[in-house]
Amino acid sequence: MGYTVGQVSAMAGVTVRTLHHYDRTGLLSPGDRSRAGYRRYDDADLARLQQILFYRTLDFPLDEIAEILADPEANALEHLRTRQQKLAQEIARLHRLTEVAERAIEVQQTGVSLTPQERFEVFGEVAFDLSYATDAQLKWQDSAGHRESMARAAAHTKEDWEQLMGEATAWRAELLCVFDDGEPSDGERAMDVAEAHRLHVTRWFTPCPPDMHLRIADDFVADPRAFALVVPATQQRPGLAAYLARAAHANASRTGYEGQTHP
Repeated sequence: MGYTVGQVSAMAGVTVRTLHHYDRTGLLSPGDRSRAGYRRYDDADLARLQQILFYRTLDFPLDEIAEILADPEANALEHLRTRQQKLAQEIARLHRLTEVAERAIEVQQTGVSLTPQERFEVFGEVAFDLSYATDAQLKWQDSAGHRESMARAAAHTKEDWEQLMGEATAWRAELLCVFDDGEPSDGERAMDVAEAHRLHVTRWFTPCPPDMHLRIADDFVADPRAFALVVPATQQRPGLAAYLARAAHANASRTGYEGQTHP
């Protein structure tokens, strides 16, 4: 009796058009025809189709599948090993392309419109962690302050960034000096350093009222990637991020802000 092309299409999950193509190329020609001339597939045809679909799942080209099926002595295992190697190479290539695409997206999300050479010249060892840029974009995407910050960062020229980073370097030196001198985090010097950072953010990125500055400072403690944007890993000290956060909270209280105090 056999199976019609429509029945085989439904059972195998392939289109009638595909089965017709397999027939025309000789890859799978049904063993019988009805009196009206329609294709009829028997069990042997279905077994061959199953083999074809198996190799197609592994992305074998049709001519190679035909070669394997046409030769009873063909070493299918060797073909599979060769295909495995090619697929592994393709996966590695696609993985590299994915990384390039992700990096390009993340670079855009840092808001820094500089060439790689300019970035190196301006930022030195202060490196943007691109995964943090992406996370920050997702975390703060509904924040008007974040949107303004990204817009202003994108508009900065190389000269702007050089001036900005010069100020940041001087501020960082003062932070380290205050910390290394053992000044209390709620002392005048520490609070002045925290206030200088708040004003720096306001001057170069977005208005930074105390509540926003506290969120930024707390993020320094919660995420080392954020703190590395202001203090490179080579210059950090144990407890420095928490010290700055406490100073920011003390400074906020000094200005009259009545938000949550830092432990």
